[in-house]
Amino acid sequence: MNSYYIIDNSDKLFSSINNVLEDFPVFSSIGRSSCSNEAMNTILKRKPDLVFLNLDNVLDNAFHFVNELKNYAEILPDFVAISATKENAYEALKHDFLDYLTLPLAELDLRKLALKFKKKRTTTLNRTLCLKSYQDYRYLNTDEIIFLKADNNTTDFYINDGTVISAFKTLKTFEAVMPKNFFRIHKSYIVNQNYVCRINYSKSKCTVDQTPHKIPFTKTYIDNIDFIKNSLSDLFIASSN
Repeated sequence: MNSYYIIDNSDKLFSSINNVLEDFPVFSSIGRSSCSNEAMNTILKRKPDLVFLNLDNVLDNAFHFVNELKNYAEILPDFVAISATKENAYEALKHDFLDYLTLPLAELDLRKLALKFKKKRTTTLNRTLCLKSYQDYRYLNTDEIIFLKADNNTTDFYINDGTVISAFKTLKTFEAVMPKNFFRIHKSYIVNQNYVCRINYSKSKCTVDQTPHKIPFTKTYIDNIDFIKNSLSDLFIASSN
């Protein structure tokens, strides 16, 4: 699942982007803002993969915002510039923007952008994690990792074949390098959302496939739990006794 965020103040533009990206199940919206501080906080906290940024009249200096973000973000999102003119296209290119879209947004341009982003992520996404201990190198396929559990200054990896592999690094170390489908939900746990099959808010626990473990979550990381819930919910049926 790839999350996207919009920095703009137009309901029409927000709807235009959402209406097209809803056709792609791999995309999930985490909202929008036209406030610089709110946008910065959301990007650093929620770590979106893709950010649509209006260059014209939302932030005082959009490129300064991107440069400031580089000082704090461990992994930068891909930025898409939006403008009524093409006068800032070269500046966006210098700042490594993924694309430059002009207003009014055309559905075809947004669809091409979505496919371009998917192709780039498919090509560049690294699914192999190397655990090094002295002269011993062990390689893990991150798709096979169900969850990570902290054990003092070591981290245990629970694999979908039932094995548990320990690494002599803290959970925080791995939090910074795991793919986007891994979420910290507890001070001692990081979970692969692709294995989550149940979220029980009343008991503050997640059920995951291929393991009997019930993984706890805390209010500190409730935003991550909510994001997993929304990402996994294609259909919602409420029932009551």
